[in-house]
Amino acid sequence: MQPQQASPPGYLGQFRILFSKEIAVEFRSRETAVPMAVFAVAALIAFQFSFDLRGGTLNLVAPGVLWVAIIFASLLALGRSFAREVERGSLDGLLASPIDPGALYLAKVAANVLMLLVLEIVIVPLTAVLFNLQLFQPALLLTLVMGNIGIAAVGTILASIAARARAREALLPIMLLPLLVPVIISAVRATGLAIDERPFSEIQPWLGVLGAYDLAFVTLSALIFYVTVER
Repeated sequence: MQPQQASPPGYLGQFRILFSKEIAVEFRSRETAVPMAVFAVAALIAFQFSFDLRGGTLNLVAPGVLWVAIIFASLLALGRSFAREVERGSLDGLLASPIDPGALYLAKVAANVLMLLVLEIVIVPLTAVLFNLQLFQPALLLTLVMGNIGIAAVGTILASIAARARAREALLPIMLLPLLVPVIISAVRATGLAIDERPFSEIQPWLGVLGAYDLAFVTLSALIFYVTVER
């Protein structure tokens, strides 16, 4: 009798393997997490000392400052999403393997979301200290997670397009920032309302915009990912 060949893992199995690979590589190298944290902390400190923020002005400005730091720090992580594979020539091998391209895309998105959450564990308490605000509401946590998904969903698909370009560091922000306008507006407004401790019913419409944005871009990007990365 011939030995039975092991069947390849299914979609969820592929996702789990690829996601574990992304986290293991970053854990060993730390080439993304540390620069992200340093950049975000420097940005927050610069904002804090650059403006005369007092009283009610803090509640108006702090949400925007927080999300500006998150978005610009995220460019470092998103820019590295496919850089390793392109530099080492392993991206073509991944695409030639029996891995579902959608699983690869979702694994990259999940890894980027996790990187942003780790970043926020550092900068949200720092923002609370620098701006003397209460930033530990459940609504804010939900806003951060949904905002991270939106940033990662769009940023990952655009990073796959820019990965093979010579000027990918400049091309990615040019493509990404205009598409993130709905995320920025919704996340800043929801964060501001959470800081003011407004009822959840007032925050919910902005979370609804973030949810619709996340669902649309994650679904569409997973479907077209193979086309963009195979250019």
